[in-house]
Amino acid sequence: MVKYRRKAVRQIRDKFEETSKENIKGTGVFCVANRIKTKKIDDCIWLMDDNGQATGYLVCGEKKAAVIDTMNGIEDVHAVVREITDLPLVVVNTHGHCDHIFGNIYFDCDCYLHPDDMKVAAEHSNFPSFRKLCSEKKLKMPPFKPINDGDVIDLGGLTLEAVSIPGHTPGGICVLLREKRVLFTGDSINHHLWMQLDESLPLRKFLENLDRISWVTEKADRILHGHAQGFDDISLFDSLRSGVKELIETRGKGKKRQSIDYKWFRGIAKQFPFDDAGSVICYSDKKLD
Repeated sequence: MVKYRRKAVRQIRDKFEETSKENIKGTGVFCVANRIKTKKIDDCIWLMDDNGQATGYLVCGEKKAAVIDTMNGIEDVHAVVREITDLPLVVVNTHGHCDHIFGNIYFDCDCYLHPDDMKVAAEHSNFPSFRKLCSEKKLKMPPFKPINDGDVIDLGGLTLEAVSIPGHTPGGICVLLREKRVLFTGDSINHHLWMQLDESLPLRKFLENLDRISWVTEKADRILHGHAQGFDDISLFDSLRSGVKELIETRGKGKKRQSIDYKWFRGIAKQFPFDDAGSVICYSDKKLD
């Protein structure tokens, strides 16, 4: 199992190096110019799109601002944020994958991550391309501070609440912006959910966790996930939960919906549609056991 997990980490590393680095004329130089595009999507929320590969968010309160996921780290996301606000900052990482934490290197502030994802973050932070990036820029990954279910961050007039949702990763969290009734979900709730990873929980356990936090549908009206270009309705939560339940019950062989093969950079997994708009759950058979 350890040997297999190391192989899996290497494959994710290789994919990161392929997709997040522009090799300019074979030099291996990182291309950083204008990767991150920002747009204001609410009176206190900015969406930051990292070259179509990942999405982070900036939430500005009266006294502090929070960066929710710092994306791939290729461009200086701190500089991007400082074009918008000069408020004191805090970083909240929804989980420990590279396309959500690598931009932390540009921040000198508290950076929060759930303790159960510390191992995942450590593995990804050891990718050679990331070590090279840190060396070239003379930067390093700041230490993570733990954030746990129910923890609250006060931004002044706005509050962020951590909502634990193990599934995509062991320590995944959502972040509830109470006053705006917005739920930031990282990769835990989206239209193309990856549950085939070694670190992903079995689907039955994930369903239990979705059931446990179903109260969020009464506290939020909109969702912003880790690869979005705008808001989703909170109904996405219940659609995904129903889809996971159906997948478990039918093992992907239902009368209405069936699984098909899903080709990804580690080989062939499966994907199961959970609505009529193309949203899918990607998984491996062992996640059904």
